[in-house]
Amino acid sequence: MIEWSLFAESWPAYLDGLWLTVKLTALSLVAGLVLAIPLAVLRVSPNRWVAGPVWAYSYFFRGTPMLVQLLLMYYGLGQFEWIQAQWAEGNRFWLVFRDPYGCALVTFALNTGAYTTEIIAGALRAMPHREIEAARACGMSRFTMLRRILLPGALRRALPAYSNEIIFMLHGTSIASTVTLVDLTGAARNAYSQFFAPFEAFIFAGLIYLCLTFALVGLFRLAERRWLAHLRPRTPVRKAA
Repeated sequence: MIEWSLFAESWPAYLDGLWLTVKLTALSLVAGLVLAIPLAVLRVSPNRWVAGPVWAYSYFFRGTPMLVQLLLMYYGLGQFEWIQAQWAEGNRFWLVFRDPYGCALVTFALNTGAYTTEIIAGALRAMPHREIEAARACGMSRFTMLRRILLPGALRRALPAYSNEIIFMLHGTSIASTVTLVDLTGAARNAYSQFFAPFEAFIFAGLIYLCLTFALVGLFRLAERRWLAHLRPRTPVRKAA
């Protein structure tokens, strides 16, 4: 039998957890996108000394579990003496890593930045060559061509893949509860420990995640319909006999 009293007493905690989940997801995605755009440009460089470090960063964060990255960020950084010295001196930048929220935010931003870098780099490589030739024929410099032609076109073409990354990031923030943050999953865990109702506690959190996912899918479909309309195949118009 479903314990409906659980929802009546726990909805404020779920609401606070939902707000923390949305905030973590949004800030991580913004920071990751800001990081990924210049890195993607470096990633497609023919110079291996330029593209190599970006490949190493991307390979590490895409090749290891995000949970391991978060635990290393939260528990591991404090083991280094030079970081402890920065904390002792009151350096505000390093004080971020003393807070679980700061550790989670940095980890999520670096992780999604690695995936987004590869998504945008792939879109840059897939740009039609005729668009590049047209930009060169107009006398555009490399920077102007990136700003006006390559990056806008790549960001549009990357929308379908980037929408998946946003959904994966939303689901990935559920590990924030492992470093004492009470996000949506953390609220469900607290409700379970309080009411001893694991099914109700976690199914309610799952339904909230499902609603958020459907909302994001709908928003990205609208965005693709608007910004990728020129890429959809057009039905030929039949002439009247």
